[in-house]
This record gives sequence, structure tokens and C-alpha cells, in this order.
Amino acid sequence: MPKFLRLIINLVVVAAFLLISHQVWAQDWRPVRGGIPFGISGMALIEQQSNSLDFLIVHDNKKPNQSRLAIISLKHKKQPEYFPLNWPNSTELPIDLESLTFVPQNKKLDFISVSSTGKAYYLRLDITNKNISIIQEFNLPEITPKSNLEAFGLQYIDGKLVAIWADRGEGETPATIYFGEFNPKTYEIKLSGSGKLKVPFPSGNVRHISDLKVDSSAIVYITSASDAGDDGPFQSAVYVAGYLRLSGNDISWRSHPQLVPLYRSYYHKIEAMELIPGAQGGVIVGTDDENLGSYVYIVGGNN
Repeated sequence: MPKFLRLIINLVVVAAFLLISHQVWAQDWRPVRGGIPFGISGMALIEQQSNSLDFLIVHDNKKPNQSRLAIISLKHKKQPEYFPLNWPNSTELPIDLESLTFVPQNKKLDFISVSSTGKAYYLRLDITNKNISIIQEFNLPEITPKSNLEAFGLQYIDGKLVAIWADRGEGETPATIYFGEFNPKTYEIKLSGSGKLKVPFPSGNVRHISDLKVDSSAIVYITSASDAGDDGPFQSAVYVAGYLRLSGNDISWRSHPQLVPLYRSYYHKIEAMELIPGAQGGVIVGTDDENLGSYVYIVGGNN
């Protein structure tokens, strides 16, 4: 089972992070903006250079005068630079954007953002002019009035563009992971199946999946989070949750049988993540700390 072997290798490598004390890591959290309107609910890499990283981020705002999109730039050890983006006037403002992913193997800077109700927005970024275009709006399959989505990812796996998304779950109710093939020409997803997932940490009023990303080996990373109110306290964790497998035209999900927290935070509510390749890379996480605003941190990175 080669995919399972890759999963084990990933776990062995990142589990080394557990040997580093949380007190040391906490010094490297970088504040982005203060206040509830600036929480980060999704993020995706725009550009990676030797001394800087640029990300598109989304805010889960609901009011007309609040921002939905922004660019943040990390340059070595400096504090993040923040550039708000205007939502196009020709399109109705989205409500509660909760996830963001880059569209892989695309010559343009295309992204998909999804709201908590399952409405998706195919976005195109003009990085030179700091401008966003809405290419298409569509709905994810299997959405109900009770759906509360927090995560959406895309990745090419064995030649297929696979979408994976998750209803967050809460407390004793597990998260639900959905997956299927995405057609970028018709903006349709053919649902292949679903699975359930509960994390061991945090506990209590935990959101079992607050974001996810899938790498080119089909390994799925997730974040989990809990909070006790707008002032916290917050808890979060990062996991390798499992992997996607293709057999012919069939896509299946294999959950890790015993989830291991690869990183824990007792002070932040992680609601966004991105995978950064290379020597300067790692898993970057972004927070929605309510009244305390937003922070970013690179787990295992050198930036």
C-alpha cells in the first residue's frame, strides 16, 4: 500500500515537531490584524520567493462594510504586510467565506473560496493591480440547510482533479469529509463518497475540521479548533488525517486509524492552513482569534 507508506513517512517526519516546546514556538506567532473582522478563515499561497511568501486570505465576514479578501506578505522575520482587496461590485458580497484553495496546474492565479453554506466562488487574482475577478459561482453537492462547511481543497491525483471538502462537526458530532472529481470546464463536482472523522484534541466544543489541504501525494492535512467565546480561551491542532486513493475511476478516502496531533496550540484558534514546499517551507497556519484578531505561524519553517 504505497499511499499508506507515504502517510507513515509523513507522520514520522512531522512528529519530530512534538519534541520542541510550545513556549519556544509561541514566540514566532506573527500578528496580522486586530479585531473580529480580520480573522483568517482560509489561505492559499500566491508566490514563494527566496525571502518572501505571499498569500491570498479570506475573512468570514457577513456585514456589507467588512472586507472579504486580502493579500498578506511575509518577508523573512518581519511582521506581515496586509493589503485588503475589493470584492467586485458586479457580484453580490459573499456571506461567511470559510475556505480557500489554489487551483493547481493552472497558468493563471485562480482560486476557489467556499462559504459555510456550500456556495463556491471561482476567483482570478490580478496580482499586479491587486484586483479580483469572479469567474464563476456554483454550489457544492450534498448541501443541506444544516451544512456548516469549513474546509475545501483541490489537488491533481493520478491525472484527476480531485476536490475534498468538510462539514466541521462539533463536540460529539464528527466532521464529515466529502470528495469527488472536479470538472474545471463545467464547474461541477461528481461526488464519489464521504467519511466521518473525530479528533482527540481539542475536546469539548471542538470543530473537528477547521481547514484542510491535500498534497500531491494525496495526503490530507487538517486543522481542528475550539473556543469558549470571543475572548477565548482557544485550542487548536494540526493532523495528518488520511489520504485519497484512486482505483480506475473510483476515488476513495482512507482515514488514519489513530490520529496523532502534530502540533498543538493552547492560545490560538487555527482556521486556515497552507502547505509550503521546499527548504524554507512548512505548514503555515492562520487564526481567527475573534476579539484578538489574526495571527500566522509556520510550523517547521525558517521564515
